[in-house]
Amino acid sequence: MTTEQNVLFTIFGGTGDLAKRKLYPSLYRLYKKGFLKEHFAVIGTARREWTNDYYREIVKETLTDLIISEEDATEFANHFYYQSHNVNDAEHYVNLKVLAEKLDDHYQINGNRLFYLAMSPNFFGTITQQLDQQGLVTDNGFNRLIIEKPFGHDYESAAILNEQLREVFDESQIFRIDHYLGKEMVQNISTVRFANTMIESMWNNRYIDNIQITLSESLGVEERGGYYDKSGALRDMVQNHILQIVSLLAMEPPARLKDKDIRNEKIKALRAVRLYKPEEVKDYFVRAQYGIGSTESGLLNNYRNEMNVAEDSQTETFVAGKVLIDTFRWKGVPFYIRTGKRMGEKGTQINVVFKNVPLNLFSEDVEEELPPNVLSIFIQPTEGFSLQLNTKKAGIGLETDTFNLKHKHSAETVANSPEAYEKLIFDCLNGDATNFTHWDEVASSWKFVDVIRQAWDQDQSELPSYQSGSMGPAESDDLLAKDGFNWHWNPALPNDEI
Repeated sequence: MTTEQNVLFTIFGGTGDLAKRKLYPSLYRLYKKGFLKEHFAVIGTARREWTNDYYREIVKETLTDLIISEEDATEFANHFYYQSHNVNDAEHYVNLKVLAEKLDDHYQINGNRLFYLAMSPNFFGTITQQLDQQGLVTDNGFNRLIIEKPFGHDYESAAILNEQLREVFDESQIFRIDHYLGKEMVQNISTVRFANTMIESMWNNRYIDNIQITLSESLGVEERGGYYDKSGALRDMVQNHILQIVSLLAMEPPARLKDKDIRNEKIKALRAVRLYKPEEVKDYFVRAQYGIGSTESGLLNNYRNEMNVAEDSQTETFVAGKVLIDTFRWKGVPFYIRTGKRMGEKGTQINVVFKNVPLNLFSEDVEEELPPNVLSIFIQPTEGFSLQLNTKKAGIGLETDTFNLKHKHSAETVANSPEAYEKLIFDCLNGDATNFTHWDEVASSWKFVDVIRQAWDQDQSELPSYQSGSMGPAESDDLLAKDGFNWHWNPALPNDEI
């Protein structure tokens, strides 16, 4: 049964790209499904001087691919109100409170407030303090705060930011969003593990050789050069998305599939990630920048020639690393991670490489190894699974071949599945924090990343480069080769297709 939510959304950054691309379409989908109906309203705030009517037209424009009828879109957009707002001006929060109370009464919202900070984290502390001081946080309903990454740029800045937020909201009210946790196949990791005895019984160092996680982007930094040059792949992707996936793969089974139980196990897993000494970083992590490349449409720039990027930039656009988790379950099993811009193919996948059989009975040379069994989880753009097995080739003899048992979600299933932001906003409306990051997860991730970042900042050697359109530098392959492994996903090989 669909339950309607009574809620007032206040979106700081209501004119921004995130609001237009993700938030408004997600709210519309929830509206069409009946989770938002009569008793909700949205206040969009930003510096621009917009009217309610103009704002509503902008909202409707973001729904072009979703609208069933003009009448329906207009009815939805009529729940939206705009207020020009300077986040540093206390008087503007007084005006915001007047509008919020008016809408609360008009739509019978019962004091339920959801504040979405879709803007620079530099303003998070100021906004939350003003929300409290000017009385926008209610006493008669729920108050929840959604914040976007980056949550700080290192552990120290993240801790200061967290203290500012916690002066107004407690941990149960803070929803730190990581859109990867809203993706269908990321959420499927727990089901694959805990709903299948065959998988969970082998989910340990007795049977698994290594686990590989790849988040590959085919585009360069595009117009984000100014932001990216201050961030880099380590902070932009590893600290949040990748380590969140690691925690889901490495966590112990929770007592129940409830948000607190799941988050507690993720926290334990991240706390068990080995922190390297500064002098060890070079042995466990590599970085690089993309160089020139070519496509059918022409030559591709190298990173240092991109707009708003320093000519002598030392910012990495590629990271590969070896993560070790010091628990009984994972002792000795490396988690290899890699992510980069301008790589050979856009995609996110996990490859769980199982240990090989101890003896190859199918070869005269019993020391010759068979290909390992590999469980692949395809997260994007393809959604599905693949299990690589060894089989006998058809015909005379006992020659072996590899075979993939495959399943992928149909285009129709993918098209009809809720988008990540839709799921996460819905979870927040219901007070379910399962797929949001707890402060202790953020803290552990920053402590791990800070050691690597600080070691790199002390290293003045020239960064390796990799050709645009490749899967990274040779140093990435060497990282695995010295352990006797190789990257399973290679888009150049036909077996990588699902």
